[in-house]
Amino acid sequence: MPWRTALKVALAAGEAVTKALTRAVRDEIRQTQQAAARHAAATGQSPSETKENANANAKLGISLEESLQILNVKTPLNREDVEKHYEHLFAINDKAKGGTFYLQSKVYRAKERIDEELSRLEQKSEENEEQQKENSK
Repeated sequence: MPWRTALKVALAAGEAVTKALTRAVRDEIRQTQQAAARHAAATGQSPSETKENANANAKLGISLEESLQILNVKTPLNREDVEKHYEHLFAINDKAKGGTFYLQSKVYRAKERIDEELSRLEQKSEENEEQQKENSK
């Protein structure tokens, strides 16, 4: 008889924990979606652009904002400035010159992320030009 009561208590506790966990996960998902919507509104990006940026950030492991700070470049992005800052920072962080592999890696990843963004912007501008040509016909 005591085992039966203990089992009922354990099942009730498990059910309560499951409900609480489910509610917490739902709240977290909702808050994440709201934060993404606020970010998109603040940056003026469409939801698809926000998703593309998030995918690029996840793929490369570094955000565009962090990349801009590391290479000390500002928007609008200019390939020559990015390349110049990259070459300088990569060279001064060479291990032979007293730098570290970690810092060189951060500089490389930052350039890689900015190059990804530049490619995306160029592709988008080409698509816009094609649409304008089709609309003008």
